[in-house]
Amino acid sequence: MRWSVLGPVQVTAGDRVLAIDRPQQRAVLALLLLDADRLVPAGQLVAALWADDPPATARTQVQVCVSRIRAALRAEGAAHLLVTQGGGYRLTVRGTELDLAEFTAAVEQARAEEAADRPAEAARLLRAGLALWRGPALAGAAGAFVATAAAGLDEQRLAAHERLAAVELGLGRCAGVAHALRPLVTAHPLREPLVARYLLALAGCGQQAAALRLYAETRRQLVDELGVEPGAELVEAHLRVLRGQVPTATGPAPPVPAETVASQPAGPPPAQLPGEPAWFTGRTAALRELNNLLPGDPAGEDDTTCSGDAGGGDGAGRAVVISAIAGTAGVGKTTLAVHWAHRIAHRYPDGQLYVNLRGFDLDGRAVPPAEALRGFLAALHVPPQRVPTDLPGQSALFRSLLAGRRVLVLLDNARDDEQVRPLLPGSPDSLVVVTSRNRLTGLVVSDGARPVTLDLLAPAESRELLGRRLGRGRAGTEPMALNEIVRRCAGLPLALAIVAARAVGQPDVPLAALAAELRATNADRLAALETGDPATDARAVFSWSYRALDAASARLFRLLGLHPGPDVARPAVASLAGLPPSRVGPLLVGLARANLLTERVPGRYAMHDLLRAYASELCHEADPEAERTAARSRLLDHYLHATHAADHLLDPYRLARPATLPAPEPGVTVGDRPDHAWATGWFTAEHHVLLAAVEQAAGTGLDRHAWMLAAALTTYLDRRGHWPELAAAHRTALAAARRRGDLAGQALAHRGLAIACTWLGDHRGAHLHYGRDLELYRELGDDTGRAHTHLGVSWVLARQGRHRAALDETQRALDLYRAAGYRVGQAKALNNLGWLHARLGEPGPALRCCQAALRLHEENGDRHGAALTWDSLGYVHHGRGDHGQAADCYRRALALHRELGDRYDEAEVLDNLGDAERAAGDLAAARRAWRAASAIFDELRHPDADRPRAKLAATAGPPRPQSYRPAPLVVGQTAPGHAAPTERHP
Repeated sequence: MRWSVLGPVQVTAGDRVLAIDRPQQRAVLALLLLDADRLVPAGQLVAALWADDPPATARTQVQVCVSRIRAALRAEGAAHLLVTQGGGYRLTVRGTELDLAEFTAAVEQARAEEAADRPAEAARLLRAGLALWRGPALAGAAGAFVATAAAGLDEQRLAAHERLAAVELGLGRCAGVAHALRPLVTAHPLREPLVARYLLALAGCGQQAAALRLYAETRRQLVDELGVEPGAELVEAHLRVLRGQVPTATGPAPPVPAETVASQPAGPPPAQLPGEPAWFTGRTAALRELNNLLPGDPAGEDDTTCSGDAGGGDGAGRAVVISAIAGTAGVGKTTLAVHWAHRIAHRYPDGQLYVNLRGFDLDGRAVPPAEALRGFLAALHVPPQRVPTDLPGQSALFRSLLAGRRVLVLLDNARDDEQVRPLLPGSPDSLVVVTSRNRLTGLVVSDGARPVTLDLLAPAESRELLGRRLGRGRAGTEPMALNEIVRRCAGLPLALAIVAARAVGQPDVPLAALAAELRATNADRLAALETGDPATDARAVFSWSYRALDAASARLFRLLGLHPGPDVARPAVASLAGLPPSRVGPLLVGLARANLLTERVPGRYAMHDLLRAYASELCHEADPEAERTAARSRLLDHYLHATHAADHLLDPYRLARPATLPAPEPGVTVGDRPDHAWATGWFTAEHHVLLAAVEQAAGTGLDRHAWMLAAALTTYLDRRGHWPELAAAHRTALAAARRRGDLAGQALAHRGLAIACTWLGDHRGAHLHYGRDLELYRELGDDTGRAHTHLGVSWVLARQGRHRAALDETQRALDLYRAAGYRVGQAKALNNLGWLHARLGEPGPALRCCQAALRLHEENGDRHGAALTWDSLGYVHHGRGDHGQAADCYRRALALHRELGDRYDEAEVLDNLGDAERAAGDLAAARRAWRAASAIFDELRHPDADRPRAKLAATAGPPRPQSYRPAPLVVGQTAPGHAAPTERHP
């Protein structure tokens, strides 16, 4: 048995991973492993899992988890290792079967070897111990104890890295130390022992200038973010670099980073590959050709399985193009690429990136390179505000982040060379796989890509695919019928999959009957669909499969051709069809079983672009224009009402909300919108669809839907940093509102464009759009709208560093809100005034404004606004040096955020509370708050986790005397570690 906590919590027996998959089960297993060979009382498990708030069923849940773990062990004959004893549980672990025990032993042995003056052996042991780590500690476990326990284990890992670096620097291995420490310093830029060793390693490789730049940047961050000067160890390392007293390198120098290491993002490696195809078969020659592009020794490797480091070519870092002959769709390019990517993913431990570039979608909405890059940069944990606004800058940052890393990048369904080229890494350590219907000759000629031409399946491979899907017994009983099906499907994997799904769904129907139906189908049914191969017999398969549907399923299949893509949820399908969800569910299941749809995740369905094109063609042929228009209108009505409801849940007291919606049309599914968490998850799943819906609405004459959808999307797109998409949606919205002559719609579109311009650094554009906003609201006689706009202008001015002017604009907004009697706006404006006064060093007015804002928020019932104002009050008191009062304010904010379930805001306030506790002299309380903040940010996979983590690293070990002051603001931004005003824009 092998027990693991240094990475995903799991148990393996031989090469099998035991089925302990649920987060709570993994948490119980982790607790038992952390106290291996000791009795762990049930009450201790309950406290660890739920802290001070266990459910009434807590002990029962623990018993169930233990039972499931024991069942998994029983399957391997090891149930005796987990026993119930005296109201608790004991897990017996033999020797070093636990990776943590092996790691600890290696570190202890290394310490002994170092004391005995055997540094080379000490280094070997430390490397062996660190090699046991497979990712973040306790990954996959969920419980109150996890964040603290994982942080403690990670601290041991970092200490081992620091010890190894010190030993190897003594051995003159500067290049190796620099290479090993670079990602660690990236992840922990303010951990001074790591930075000190990295400085010495860089200098030892002859890169004194880089070392000095790194010291200067680290010192700046320590002073600006934590209010401290570097400690003795880092200062000593800096002096050694200045004096030339550095280790003598024994190896080549590492590459100079393209940008300062301390500014690079941190977080778990991305793992974006789609699930491995379930029925992959054949493609032996293509797999061998792909394997030959990999570095390494191919001797003895199985080229079709890609196990180990197969391959011997020189293609690492070049783009591998998988191209179908004559542009045939459905030939299996993506299936091959995903299958191979999974086989070689272990060779790229720094992550796997994936994007569907949608180069041949029916609506022509290929993914722009900038959008794909923003997705990659987000996966690499770059905060939105650090992403350059121009494509060359985004591409350069992407190349910088991948320099020296081993990352696999899969670019699926590319349209042309220009769509791909900005997405290519610059270093030879990463591998890019591109799939396209085009041959991408320019990429081959100019960028060294290696083309791999993918043909249709050979007859033997087609029979193998059908045999695996149908079962050997059934396939073997009718070889003649099987051969005819293979022939009729022309070796196209998509067609074969559809036929197989049909056969599996009708187990009593002979294959000969299916072959006869296929033979009788009109082969010209898809002739009008231009895919580059109008003569292929595989088109007959689609029409044959369609004709096999009942009337209701066939109608739904046709209507799905009207959906803008890329995927669709069940309530939207119900609205499109004008049916209750209970009736549309079985129809979707049937289409999925027929392989005409794919259920990518439960409740969400996608359609191959060739099938979507076919469905659209059929819909335009069979369904009257009036019915198509009604279906689109119902679909967009569903999206509009759902988006409006989700937006309200994200921010119930949002200013400048779109007008009240008319009642939904008959047949539109509205559904339940339970809470904030639902809204966030819904927007995450739907925002690509919603952006396409804005364009579709504008393109089909539904202009009111277009601008109202864009307005309701604003909060989500802004909070997630999707500002280019926000700008594009509102440009479409503005044109739609102008066509209707709708001044209110134009005003909301100008506001959305102003928000996007501000975040994208176009302050002039923001002022122009807000200026037009003021004109429109004057024309409408809407003083509340003017107030919203003045508040927006103040936000732009604050980002420009013009805080006094911002204060004046906010006062104008407050005056208008008061004249209109709009108390929600008054509260928000007062809070912003307080924050701006604090920024200007005017604590008296700041305090008065925030206290007035708090009273209004409480009278309005706006608990979220009250929480943010308590946070602002904490900031004001902190700046005045009243750290105890600041901590009290932060605790009030924290309680409200927890009641509301606002996890991000809870983490922000915990981070601020830690600052106040530290300034008040209670470092232990500060570290508890920072650990809790870091755990929530990690749970949300948010890059702001770096901030409390840096503070934890900077305060680790014995305390040293240090002064503290609130960190100054970067012009136009909120204080590091402090939330923005209640409403950074209206």
